[in-house]
Amino acid sequence: MDVLYRDGGVASAAASVAGRLSADGVPARLAAGDPTLWGEDAETRAVPFRVSRELLPELGELAARAGAAGLTNVVLAATGGPALAAEVICDTADVPLTVLDTTDPGQVRRALAEPLEPTVLVVAGQAVETDCVLRIYEELFAQAGLASADRIVVVADPGSPLGRRAAERGHHLVPDTTTGGQGPADGVWRPALSAAALVPSALAGADVERLLDEAGEVLPLLSLDEGNPGLALGAALGGAALAGRDKLLLEDQLSAIAGLPGWIEQLIAEATGKQGRGILPVVGADPNRAADELVVAIESDVGDVRVDGPLGAQFLVWEYAAAVAALLLETDPAARPDLAESEDNTSALLALPDLPTGAPSLVDGPVEVYGPTGAKDLQGVFADLLHAIPADGYLSVTAYLDRLAAFDAPVPDGADFEQMTDAWMMADPATLRALLALRTDRPVTFGWGPRFLHSTGQYHKGGPQNGVFLQITGVVTEDVAVPGLPHTLGRLQLAQALGDLEALATRGRPAVRLHLTDRAAGVAHLLAAAQEV
Repeated sequence: MDVLYRDGGVASAAASVAGRLSADGVPARLAAGDPTLWGEDAETRAVPFRVSRELLPELGELAARAGAAGLTNVVLAATGGPALAAEVICDTADVPLTVLDTTDPGQVRRALAEPLEPTVLVVAGQAVETDCVLRIYEELFAQAGLASADRIVVVADPGSPLGRRAAERGHHLVPDTTTGGQGPADGVWRPALSAAALVPSALAGADVERLLDEAGEVLPLLSLDEGNPGLALGAALGGAALAGRDKLLLEDQLSAIAGLPGWIEQLIAEATGKQGRGILPVVGADPNRAADELVVAIESDVGDVRVDGPLGAQFLVWEYAAAVAALLLETDPAARPDLAESEDNTSALLALPDLPTGAPSLVDGPVEVYGPTGAKDLQGVFADLLHAIPADGYLSVTAYLDRLAAFDAPVPDGADFEQMTDAWMMADPATLRALLALRTDRPVTFGWGPRFLHSTGQYHKGGPQNGVFLQITGVVTEDVAVPGLPHTLGRLQLAQALGDLEALATRGRPAVRLHLTDRAAGVAHLLAAAQEV
């Protein structure tokens, strides 16, 4: 595992802070999971760095049992770091895994369209999205006469509500030792190589033993003052941020690891984005060479810092580096002080007879605009948002939509892969990020709702007051009922979007919501308008 500095300023800043940390004995204390690094009130917030090899026998048994039963369709109901880590592991290993960290009815219906007979559901965490998916699959298994005890694997602390529910219903329970009995609440660090990510990855066919071997090789280095890749990376991130370079651009185009920046984005945003400070991770963007940018590349020389190593080691080193950066910025990496507000807002909204969407301030074709704007069309809305970005700020685009819907776009007969990719891109809301980024020298980020609430959502509300927000929602034509709950997925999704807007508004973050009255036509209209700004 190698961390190489390719920028003199980064090297100088990193050397300065690394020396100070080493003098204070931080590397060894951090590797040992010493919570007092973050003060006396952080007793429950230890950041554990260990390799969970004790899970291997049970993982092997689970995978063998699933294979013998023909359970080849693995669905993961989880949110945040574990869901993103499992997705990276399985995409890199090229094994199929369906991650449901969404409340979008279309995306859930897409998963439900897969055959139920070969399906095994892994459940980790107690987020509202996870609970809804569990309820839906429990009812489907029952209706099909399939024993849920054979098809649902729960990763939870045995004493948590989810753990007790699993015991009551006979689901296979894999203890999650990272939660300390608290569930996914404030004060819990969820490592990538914990049971929540390893169980679905093993069931899907990934070589999890190899990942743990890779992590195990780098683990002894993390207690060292010299030759410690986690310290080297964390010192670069934190040192650069203290020097004003707090926009972290992640580059991985040449890497054989699939999607690692998406997991890093969650990790860094949650670890540092609080108390009005933090490091903003930016995925998929080209550098503008702005004074506040730091480009970190995975296995390429295009950045200020180069990070090389296999996936298991990358997970561990980035987690250690995030803790180091948080320590330098004086934030508690395990605390999530700003996540509960959006969840509380959502619950309050769901209790109302009707969701208070208000009246649109502008209608442009299949797009309704909600929020203060003097613009006459979408081009004007986009221009105003870009103009509102502070000199040290950023634009965040979040879309509460089906992140796989673009693949439904019609493709010309006989199209080659490049033509198919072009067709998908022009039906993908995420393309809006790139189009708007061409029109500003400030970072533009993109996140899928509600997925981002468990990653960059903490930074959006707890980080610096320099963000401008564009939210996209869409009409629901085919909703999904949630057994045992009084609301549908569609109503919950919209409540989550409105709840997050409310949390942004209370902090004075400027935000506009675009609602697509026809999703496919609305996305096309957005992208066309963005090209005319």
